[in-house]
Amino acid sequence: MTVNLEDYFRTVFEEHLSVSVSVPEVDLRTGATHLLDKQKEIKQMDTALRTQKDTFELKKESLRQRKEELKKKEEKLKDSLLQFDKFVQENDAKKARGMKKAEAERAVLREREREVQQLQRNIAALLAKKEQLQARVSRNRIYWSFIEKVLKSSKKFEEAGQLIGRFDTLLCTREKLLKRQSELERERESEGVELRRYLSERGSVLLHYNNKLSQLQTELDTVLSQALRWESTWNHIQATAAKETLLLGQIKVVTLNLYHMTSGVTGRTEGVNVDDTLEQLDKIQRYLQDRADIVHDLRSDAGNKSIPSDE
Repeated sequence: MTVNLEDYFRTVFEEHLSVSVSVPEVDLRTGATHLLDKQKEIKQMDTALRTQKDTFELKKESLRQRKEELKKKEEKLKDSLLQFDKFVQENDAKKARGMKKAEAERAVLREREREVQQLQRNIAALLAKKEQLQARVSRNRIYWSFIEKVLKSSKKFEEAGQLIGRFDTLLCTREKLLKRQSELERERESEGVELRRYLSERGSVLLHYNNKLSQLQTELDTVLSQALRWESTWNHIQATAAKETLLLGQIKVVTLNLYHMTSGVTGRTEGVNVDDTLEQLDKIQRYLQDRADIVHDLRSDAGNKSIPSDE
């Protein structure tokens, strides 16, 4: 806990001052004596405060040492608790390992029992198989007798193993030949199916292209017919265009002549372009309009002059 020394000493000093000031008796001493008494009291108060401060510091140091001792005891207690927890955990671990070991041993024992039972079943199965093999040997003894007779009558084989090996080789060769024949049959059938499918597809493609060729031939005939018709139309258009071009040239020449007759200017900055026929016609129209207005005004003036005056 943090202690504010300044607040503490201020409180103690105020208490002493309140005790000193609370005397209700009439003081008949002079001001200097009173001042000396006050200084004496202040010195006493300072001495008392220093004493209390030293006492407080001693108590504070004692509390600090006590706190350190308690902290050390707390750390020792924590270490003891950790060691105890470690001891308990080790005991639990040993117990768990012991239980696991016992369980593992029981599992191994059960596994060994199952293996023993399986071995007993295997022994029984082997005994049964032995009896079956003995029965087969008894049944097949006739074949061994036959092999011995063949060896006696044959000069090519001296032992039964050679005869059996040759027989196995022939059987293996026969199986390979049969297998190869079967593979060839399957390949032939597959190739036949593939050939028929290919011929069918090619026939379909050929029919499609024949139909496409017939359609294209029809379209070609139609296009040729249209081309002849458009060629005739183009010849007519060219003939008509030549006539209209000639007529257009004549119109341009006439228009240009009329424009010059109206004092129109061409080729200069203020003039009209020689090929700008529309502008020339516009100028000609304005010129004719101006002349028509002049004629109309002259006729109006002539009519007004022919009327007699009222005087």
